Amino acid sequence: MFGNRSGAVAQGGQNHRDAASSLNVPKLEKEIGIEVYATHSTGIGGLLRKSPEDFVVEEILKDGSKAQIDAPVVQHVGGRGRYLVCVLVKRNFDTLLAVRAIAHKLGIDSERIQIAGIKDTHALTAQHVSIGRMLPEDVANLRLNNLRLYPLGFSNEKIHTNMLFGNYFRVTVRALCHSSSEIMKQMENVHNELQELGGCPNFYGYQRFGTTRPVTHLVGKNVLLGDLEKAALTFLAKPSPDERLDSRRAREQLWSSQNYEEALGHFPRRLVYEREMLIHLAKRSRDFVGAFHRLPKKLCQLFVQGYQSYLFNKFLSKRIQQGLPLRNAQQGEHKLIVDGQEYLALPQIGYKQAFSAGEQGDIEKEILGKEGVTLQNFRVSAVPEMSSPGGLRVALTPVIGLNIEKPKEDDSDSESLMAKLRFSLRRGSYATILLREFMKPRDPLKSGF
Repeated sequence: MFGNRSGAVAQGGQNHRDAASSLNVPKLEKEIGIEVYATHSTGIGGLLRKSPEDFVVEEILKDGSKAQIDAPVVQHVGGRGRYLVCVLVKRNFDTLLAVRAIAHKLGIDSERIQIAGIKDTHALTAQHVSIGRMLPEDVANLRLNNLRLYPLGFSNEKIHTNMLFGNYFRVTVRALCHSSSEIMKQMENVHNELQELGGCPNFYGYQRFGTTRPVTHLVGKNVLLGDLEKAALTFLAKPSPDERLDSRRAREQLWSSQNYEEALGHFPRRLVYEREMLIHLAKRSRDFVGAFHRLPKKLCQLFVQGYQSYLFNKFLSKRIQQGLPLRNAQQGEHKLIVDGQEYLALPQIGYKQAFSAGEQGDIEKEILGKEGVTLQNFRVSAVPEMSSPGGLRVALTPVIGLNIEKPKEDDSDSESLMAKLRFSLRRGSYATILLREFMKPRDPLKSGF
């Protein structure tokens, strides 16, 4: 484990700006608003998620409870209350689809299942869920591929976002081609830079936008501009060269034909949400409000939140490029107190959230002006549940308890090495954002991001 490094704290001045700007950022990252690295040390390269077990995520609640991948021995499900609290373990499974599958298997409405946060899809993850009016034996007997649910106890309080502290990660980076000593040196250099900076830039990660098809924020922008038809077509039919061939062809055909009934015959069954919208539009081809209402409420909210995330990434990228400090707020800038410590915060633009003051405010207004979006656009009268008042998000996130094992021979490929990392991040922060600083991937998709 790397120790703390003493010395002057880099506040993101001219030298840091030049170093960060000099590295080539992949096109995919620029498309989601991430335009810089915070560190200039050489990356180690490598591959993430050769299997889901290479990316393990265990949720941590504020009371210290950790959702464990391996089910603990529970002799008796105790407690009292309306809600049965469980741990959901999923492998290579989207969180919202997992909730949907469990609800279907239990014969209940998915709204009865509450979660604190959405976890990585291509990973092995454990998180807390609560289910209203459910018996432990019904959950314990549940059988679904790549999903397990085990009961912990009863509670009068359902699981919700404010309970969440963060997540504990165990990550294996494979296909490393340098010597063990060189890999450790490179990782230590990056770690020291992040310590001097005061943490890791709190960019929103690839998952927020859709890694193989980053369109979530584009859908959200069209919703805000009042063009629900374009929003729906972007979600349904905008193709990506990185998705499966059958999905891409189905989208391309719909993009050109805009025949929703015909598209139902081509869209793969695994595209559950798209097919839900198509079923509606096949009957009512102009009812785009109704089509969005066929989607889970959380997914609808993610579209506008995705666009807010894109804007936040742009704000933070520009701040780094201009050499403004990341650790301390300047006069008039926003602040947040987290665990008793004050952090610089940038806005997640919404109809109630004010711009920052000074140079940062100028950055935000310029970016929003180029986007052609105003604060009042975040009131969505056609689909009110997509409206967002906005909020604040810290610019830096602490990396808690980082431990890096000495690289050794990759147990799946004797020609290369692998490195294992363990760390915790606060809720809303992305492990992939930290890992990109260590790896500096040329192609995030091929590198497993």
